This record gives sequence, structure tokens and C-alpha cells, in this order.
Amino acid sequence: MAVEGGMRCVKFLLYILLLAFCACAVGLIAVGIVVKPILSGTMSHGATGSLLPVIIIAVGVFLFLVAFVGCCGACKENYCLMITFAIFLSLIMLVEVALAIAGYVFRDKVRAEFNKDFRQQMQNYLKNNDTAAFLDKLQTKFECCGAANFTDWENIPGMDRGRVPDSCCVNTTKDCGRDIKKHPVHTEGCVEKIGNWLRKNVLLVAAAALGIAFVEVLGIVFACCLVKSIRSGYEVM
Repeated sequence: MAVEGGMRCVKFLLYILLLAFCACAVGLIAVGIVVKPILSGTMSHGATGSLLPVIIIAVGVFLFLVAFVGCCGACKENYCLMITFAIFLSLIMLVEVALAIAGYVFRDKVRAEFNKDFRQQMQNYLKNNDTAAFLDKLQTKFECCGAANFTDWENIPGMDRGRVPDSCCVNTTKDCGRDIKKHPVHTEGCVEKIGNWLRKNVLLVAAAALGIAFVEVLGIVFACCLVKSIRSGYEVM
């Protein structure tokens, strides 16, 4: 009876943690989806930044699948499934640690690559409508203009001197970028603005990652406890 009561208690706590895993997985997937178009659109030639959101999404999907395996194992009190759950959860923790280390090591490289590719995309502004639409969307959303500042647009072939895209204007209207003396524009560059936004969100992700890591450790502990209870039940039988 004591073994059965302990197993029920461990299963209940494990179910709560599995719900937390699902929520964390959805959060990771959402972060990856939000960041992916921003990085991949401006870092078309670099793998460091464009792969990061894909890895985040993959970890989120994998965590969700692992939570599903854990739920099946707990419901059926299956020894093998619970062992699999504990092993996969440990692997996810190792991947998260590796991602954290890689993010810290390559942070300057990602920024330099982002700056380089953003300027390259600017060169295609008048040549490619999709590129123009994407950069206009970024400049409007982040209230920025150019890579370092609005004067970067003077170096774009075909762009008249003193002219910037309409998306640079504080109050966006048609052809407002043709006369920046008459229509005020955002003076801060997009690389710095977007970089600050990413750093702010990375801090949120880091804080969430610490919480996820704590929940994962608890998940591994409870999974091991349930495995032990299952084995004890088999031995009693």
C-alpha cells in the first residue's frame, strides 16, 4: 500500500511537471518563430544566426515529444518509457547547456554577420521588391533607418542623395523620404535597434531557460522515483 501511495503521489507531481514541459515547449517554439524571419531575412549568407531560431524550434518540438512520452509512461506505469523519458530529458538539458555556451561565444560574430548582411540587403533595396518590403517592415516596426544610421542610404546605387525609404519617416506618408529636411526621419540604425531588441529577448529566454532547467531536473528526479516505484511494485508481485 505504501508503494502504491507513493507511486500515485509521484505520478501526480510528474503530471504537473509534464504540463510545465508542454508550456515551455510551446514558448520555445513561439520564440523561434518570432526571431526566425528577422534573422533569416537579413542574414541570408550566414549560418550562425539563421540556424539559431531553427535549433530553438527543434528543441521545443523535441521537448514536447519527450513530455508526451513521459505522459504515456506515467499513465501506463511503463518502466521502459520512463527510462526513455529520463534519458531524453537529460539529453535536452545537455543541448540547452551547449546552446547557452555557443550563444555566449558567438555573440560578437552574430552581430558582425547581422551588420554585414543587413547592409548587403540594403544594396538590393531598389532591385528586389521582396527585399524592399522586408526592410520597410523592419524599419517601420523598430523605428530605425539604415544599418548604422539614415545616412547609410546615400551609399545605395540609384538612391538620390538626401533620400531615404518612406519607411524611415517618423510619420510615414507616400514619398515622405524624398525630402528628409521637410519630413523628420528616424536617425538610429536598425542594427543597433534590432540588436537591443534581441538582447532584451535573449535575457528573457535565459531567465526562462533557468526555470526550464530547474523543472527538467525535477522531472528527471521524479521519473527516477517512479521507475523505482514501478520496480518495487514488480518485486512485490
